[in-house]
Amino acid sequence: MNLPAPNLDDRRFQGLVDDAKRLVQRRCPEWTDHNVSDPGVTLIEAFAGMVDELLYRLNRVPDKNYLAFLDLIGVRLHPPTAARTKATFRLSAPQPETVTVRAGTEVATVRTETDEAVVFTTVGDLAVVPCSLAHLATRTASGTDVDRTDELALARDVPCFGSTPAPGDALYVGLSSAVPACVVALRLDCRVEGVGVDPRRPPFVWEAWDGAAWAECEVEADTTGGFNRPGEVILHLPAAHAVSSVARTAAGWLRCRLVEAVPGQPVYTASPTVRELVAFTIGGSVDAVHAETVEEEVLGLSEGVPGQYFEVARPPVVPGDEPLVVDVADGAGWTAWQRVDDFAHSGPGDRHFTLTPGTGRIELGPAVREADGSVRQYGAVPPKGSPIRVRGYRTGGGRRGNVAVGAIRVMRTSIPFVSRVENRSPALGGVDAETIENAKIRGPMTLRTLHRAVVPHDYEQIARQAAPDIARVLCVPVGDDAAQAGGVRLLVIPAAPDDGTGRLRFADLVPPEPTLRQIAAHLEERRPVGARLVVQPPYYQGVTVVATVQATPGAVDDRLRALGLAALYRYFNPVTGGPAGEGWPFGRPVQAGEVYAVLQSVPGVDLVQDVRLFAADPVTGERRTEAVSRIELRPHALVFSHGHQLRVRGA
Repeated sequence: MNLPAPNLDDRRFQGLVDDAKRLVQRRCPEWTDHNVSDPGVTLIEAFAGMVDELLYRLNRVPDKNYLAFLDLIGVRLHPPTAARTKATFRLSAPQPETVTVRAGTEVATVRTETDEAVVFTTVGDLAVVPCSLAHLATRTASGTDVDRTDELALARDVPCFGSTPAPGDALYVGLSSAVPACVVALRLDCRVEGVGVDPRRPPFVWEAWDGAAWAECEVEADTTGGFNRPGEVILHLPAAHAVSSVARTAAGWLRCRLVEAVPGQPVYTASPTVRELVAFTIGGSVDAVHAETVEEEVLGLSEGVPGQYFEVARPPVVPGDEPLVVDVADGAGWTAWQRVDDFAHSGPGDRHFTLTPGTGRIELGPAVREADGSVRQYGAVPPKGSPIRVRGYRTGGGRRGNVAVGAIRVMRTSIPFVSRVENRSPALGGVDAETIENAKIRGPMTLRTLHRAVVPHDYEQIARQAAPDIARVLCVPVGDDAAQAGGVRLLVIPAAPDDGTGRLRFADLVPPEPTLRQIAAHLEERRPVGARLVVQPPYYQGVTVVATVQATPGAVDDRLRALGLAALYRYFNPVTGGPAGEGWPFGRPVQAGEVYAVLQSVPGVDLVQDVRLFAADPVTGERRTEAVSRIELRPHALVFSHGHQLRVRGA
């Protein structure tokens, strides 16, 4: 909370006028005309107005002193953070050579009459590697490998799975090379042989080898109906896709693996077949950040005196992968200067500068008069007349960068053979710059921690300062045994947005790697010696609610079902759910009684007839078959809503 600021003088205009009139009556009783038309009253009101303005300025002194105190203890306003997403670039047609999208490529949303375009910049190189089908193989759940390449070349019907399909059977597609972070299209010619399966939700997953394990691929489209008709499967491969060996053959392998069907999901009674398969690359995805790149900006000329400061032309400065570098020209060329947090350890010859990201202010070392009268220089001073420039920086950030799926559609940089760009996931992590009022609240917390992480609350507070875009953070011990003593585990939950009905994508609950690295690096300098730190997301326990409700007379079943599902997703939400609406409490069990209460409060529900809870795996989507009335969570786990089902019975 804010420290109470005293009101040094609480008098206002009318009070000052009334006091002056009372003094006039006491000092000059012969003056009896106190109407507003009297020239004396006019003078009183004029002076009262000027004094009122002086009192207003006087009462601002405590705020000024308080802000000076915050500056003294090192409180700085947090700059805006930039939203991040993945930009997917599509080729105009499959290419025989690698198409490279360079780091720094700018893409944007569509500019409208009311809104400016939101610009994103790619943060790494993307190589769209061409590929083709090199091998085809199958493997049964028992581990039997069969090379099907020759059969496919002879246009024979190749069974995808075993004669009696079982979970664990897999079809292996070997690409001519690894295609990390690329979008691959598989064009298949299938026959209606996969009897029994629902073409809209076949019980299999597509995976790719990432060098250490099989990682699930995002399936953008599947028009084959579970290998039951000719069509295409479009896959987004992981960034770590690598060459591996299957059936003693090295290739960039993909596989389609049968999994356990969830209750009510049909399974294969006979294996589907493939007669023709063609593979080719149609695009790739790369990380993009809400920022524009400014290169080689000249700040001005040095005056040759201590304590100089300059400002970049386009603040604020968004943190990037590379540190900000200031160059100073000398006779031999440009000399790089290093950024530091402060000048406390800078000597007279150290080429150091400080940066205030929110305002883009770059300051050079000052000269301070010591107690004995000598002057000490903190940091070097550029020679007079030397040009000073910033080698490059990013500008942007803020909440406006949290754009929706598909909002990025404009390529500001032309790339040969690339026809379009899109974002297949929402941009997350954009936060506006911190306000002074919030900094005042944070001041006492900073004074308590003194920039050192000792107790769990210190770790949580400092982590929030390092990454303002996170939603929740919890500090817990690593383990209970002696070997893990002194370890600290920081559980980080990003500010994942829902789709408007409380639904979250599980992938959005995984903090971005740059955020985890930023928190870890910030705490590394502030943790006690010997404390081991691990920064990671928490464990999520998937929960599926299957319930039946009876509607009130006149209620529309479809609308009531949508309202009921939205209430469930909003309540069992790790970011904004729970009893207090601040996120599901860590370790709190899920009980059927809470589901009754949530559904009973939905308008149009007359009676909640039945509630069943199923534990689910949020990664694979599999859920247990037995229903329970209570699901226990690990001490530091959170709940994740997965596939709730609601049945509505009319009145």
